[in-house]
This record gives sequence, C-alpha cells and structure tokens, in this order.
Amino acid sequence: MEMPEGFPDIVEIFVEIPRGSRNKYEFDEKTGVIRLNRVLSSAVYYNFDYGFIDGTRADDGDHTDALLLIGEGTFPGCRVAARVVGGLEMSDENGFDFKVLCVCVADPQYSHYQTLADVSPHRLREIENFFETYKLLENKEVEMVGWRDVDRAREILVHDRQVFVDQQAMATP
Repeated sequence: MEMPEGFPDIVEIFVEIPRGSRNKYEFDEKTGVIRLNRVLSSAVYYNFDYGFIDGTRADDGDHTDALLLIGEGTFPGCRVAARVVGGLEMSDENGFDFKVLCVCVADPQYSHYQTLADVSPHRLREIENFFETYKLLENKEVEMVGWRDVDRAREILVHDRQVFVDQQAMATP
C-alpha cells in the first residue's frame, strides 16, 4: 500500500461513517465489507465524517482513526484525500486512542486550514463532547486527554505507518 504523495501531511481517509449518522459502521478487513457494528445508544450523532487512514496500524490493532471535516458528508467506503491539522488524544476501555483530525483538500471551505488554530474552538469542543458522551449509555468510560498539534499527529502517523509496513513484511513469506 503506497501512501499518498505528501504523507504524513496528506493522507487518504477511508470513510466508514458519514457525518450526521448514529450508525457505527466498521470496515471488515478480512471480507472487504462494511458492517453495521451498532447504533449509538446515546442521543448523539457523528458531527464529522469518521474513518481510518489506510496503510497504518495503531497500537489497538486497528488502522489509525481519522476525523474528517468536510462541508457535506460522504458515504461509507468513500476515500478522501485530506490534510492533517492535529489530533485528539483520549483513552477508552481499550486504552490509548488517538484520532487524527483532517480537512478535505478538495473542499474550498477548508482549503486554508493548516493547524488546529484554524479550527474554531467551539468546533473542537463539539468533537470532544461527542466522544465524551457517545458511550455513556453503554456504561463505557472515555477520558479526554486533549488536543495535540499537527506535529504530534504526524509523529503518530509515521509510527503507525511503520508498524503497518513491519506487519506486512512479517506476513509475506
């Protein structure tokens, strides 16, 4: 899997969940199918497109999570070129969890976004609030650690890319 030109500043996001959905979809790597994992129990919805960055492997064993700011929601399975602007560090029942915040490079509303400073503080708080509350009625705890700058997001991506490459090398005879 080749990374897009400009990685880790530019990434390709595989969208699992479009903005506005309460359905939690997950891509099944083994079958190549997108499956409904669950419907969110809390009265919240994804206020961003959500997916992962292909060709990466986070510490939890999944691809690196990605949050996509885009003017119009896409659809499950859509691939979107995006610019990394920062990330949200948190922990949940599975431990450390880092969500890379990106903006769609093809959306003129976000073409000038380069760092977290370009995202409205209220928008960042809305995203935090979503993650603080979306598992409450499932009796699962989530702890916000905080927003991290674009340099930290790049470090995570470079690390997660290397883990993926190493795993692929070990799987190939």
